[in-house]
Amino acid sequence: MSDRHIDPERAQFDAFKALPRDTPIHMLNLVRFKDRATYPDDHALAGKALTGAEAYANYGKDSSAVFSRVGGSVVWSGMMEAMVIGPADEHWDAMFIARYPNSGAFMEMVTDPVYRQAVVHRQAAVETSRLIRCASNPSRSETVFG
Repeated sequence: MSDRHIDPERAQFDAFKALPRDTPIHMLNLVRFKDRATYPDDHALAGKALTGAEAYANYGKDSSAVFSRVGGSVVWSGMMEAMVIGPADEHWDAMFIARYPNSGAFMEMVTDPVYRQAVVHRQAAVETSRLIRCASNPSRSETVFG
């Protein structure tokens, strides 16, 4: 098992696939970039000294058409300012919530050949990440806050 958390482990992906597939989902993305991207030696960008942020921008550019085609959208993005509760040394360079019409759309995206080519940029860019599937629960906010 990887401690870098770049790609899903088999058990994690199986758990994702076992959840309901016919409801909208939100994916919370927390990403920490490498100082320098590490592309495979045979990749055109290997040795170009790109930062992790630059490589991640390439990932976004190269995967955006597939993301849009499956109905994905970014519903929130922001920058971390301070850790209020949690490990003081933990930080995230990119934070966003992506919405998909259903889990099938997400599966379609990650298995698309164009996306699979783009993901090499993500793998080169990311030091560690968290990808958390969330379901909408409007009544829950009333329970928690009201």
